[in-house]
Amino acid sequence: MSGYIVRRLLWAIVVLLGVSVLTFMVVYLTGDPTALYMGLEGTQADYELLRHAMGFDRPLHEQYWSFLSGALRGDFGLSLRHRLPTMSLVLEKLPATIQLAVIAMGIALIVALPLGILSAIKKDTLLDTVCMIAALSGQCIPTFWLGIMLIIVFSVHWRLLPSFGRTDWRSLILPALTLGAWAMARTARLTRSSMLEVLCQDYLRTARGKGLPEYVVVLRHALRNAAIPIVTAIGLDLGNLLSGAIITEAVFAYPGLGRLAVEAVINKDIPLIQAVVCVTAALFVVVNIATDIVYVALDPRIRLG
Repeated sequence: MSGYIVRRLLWAIVVLLGVSVLTFMVVYLTGDPTALYMGLEGTQADYELLRHAMGFDRPLHEQYWSFLSGALRGDFGLSLRHRLPTMSLVLEKLPATIQLAVIAMGIALIVALPLGILSAIKKDTLLDTVCMIAALSGQCIPTFWLGIMLIIVFSVHWRLLPSFGRTDWRSLILPALTLGAWAMARTARLTRSSMLEVLCQDYLRTARGKGLPEYVVVLRHALRNAAIPIVTAIGLDLGNLLSGAIITEAVFAYPGLGRLAVEAVINKDIPLIQAVVCVTAALFVVVNIATDIVYVALDPRIRLG
């Protein structure tokens, strides 16, 4: 177990180093980074002074090392638009995104697990077909379109829920439904397939032969043994929700990390973009490592490479 954790941590370090290299190179994709920081005003002397102060006249590998050491300290510099430390801006918005992702995942599980279990129990029936059509719809419908439709129905026509912002618990419902639709669909399909593999096993026939109620056979025995791939998918989906909230937050003007990233891209705020990308990547890696550890804890025979 400890060796497995060490391997996953080493792989996480490699991934984060790769992300840091790509993030560092973003500043050069826009052309001259000095001109980006200075703007349209300033003399040639100001340009050279800023270039030296920012370290852009140093060799590229020295610049990367400076960027990496700053990133490890949580220092990505000042935001070009807000003139505040980028990390403080990210940490201010991060709790809102985590809250949205967790609630979205919770809603997805509440809907997906019963759908998947019912579909497996009622295989090849009308109920199975309806449940799987609902699941496939969740994967096929574009996130932005679903968000707009929910706003039109629940905010514009029925006036039941707010369409933007983060004021109270009601303002979380529509964004969470939108963000969780894809995870719901994927988890429902995976639950169905995992349950179908387990329901035909001999030990379930033995459990039924002992006179156990069907709900005990399904929930205590079948679902427990089908849970390993489901738990793995939940962890991966939660990481995807954290990193994929950009569109949802933009549609609902939700004040989270995704909306901050969109604003940073629009304003060409490179330091803020770098901070958002690195923090999001670190969160994704942490969630995946935690998922792998839970996976092995549930079934010690499994060892991922």
